[in-house]
Amino acid sequence: MGLAKANQRTLLIDLDPQCNATSGVGLKPAEKHPLLLDAALQESLVETAWEGLHLLPGSRSFVDVDRLESETGDAARLRQHLDACISSFDYVLIDCPPSLGQLTQAALSASTEVLMPIQCEFYAMEGLTQMIQVIREVMHRGDGRLTFGGILLTMYDPSLELTHEVDAEVREFFGDIVFDTVIPRDVCVAEAPSHGLSVMDYAPRSRGTRAYLELCMEVLERD
Repeated sequence: MGLAKANQRTLLIDLDPQCNATSGVGLKPAEKHPLLLDAALQESLVETAWEGLHLLPGSRSFVDVDRLESETGDAARLRQHLDACISSFDYVLIDCPPSLGQLTQAALSASTEVLMPIQCEFYAMEGLTQMIQVIREVMHRGDGRLTFGGILLTMYDPSLELTHEVDAEVREFFGDIVFDTVIPRDVCVAEAPSHGLSVMDYAPRSRGTRAYLELCMEVLERD
């Protein structure tokens, strides 16, 4: 949302069967995932309520998930679709499933950068370690275009000692790859999707909004 508000033509691709990216912008999941259709990807793009932001909606169909797992296993189909429309956008964001399966690996193989959000909790650290390993494997067997875009600390509560421990450990290990911006615990961030709005529109003066705007500025500066 922030990128679109910064006049960057942005495409959001929902690969997560939970379809949170789709419902989060106030739209309904597709009956059949557009990546499984024979039509050109552009024909399935949906305009959102925010100028400059387009969506490729996800699907909650278990049959679609199984087909996507098998058909995008080598990332060829997904990458072919992306390459066909990527020139129309400044940024293409892919929302991946919370797993290390074939869909996530296909998305990584078809991407140029990966941004990893991590909650400031102990078990999230274990998940980050596993994800880093998968990313390195994709980099090793790919064409070298995938890079680390950054690691983002979320659910940040400065009143908790654990938050500071996770922050210090992640920054010590990964260094400059970690974004300076952190996303705080903010009830507005949790409430906004239920209204089909971004936190920027739901609570424009909230801490969450300020943090996401700062993150967008940092992303643009890094590019």
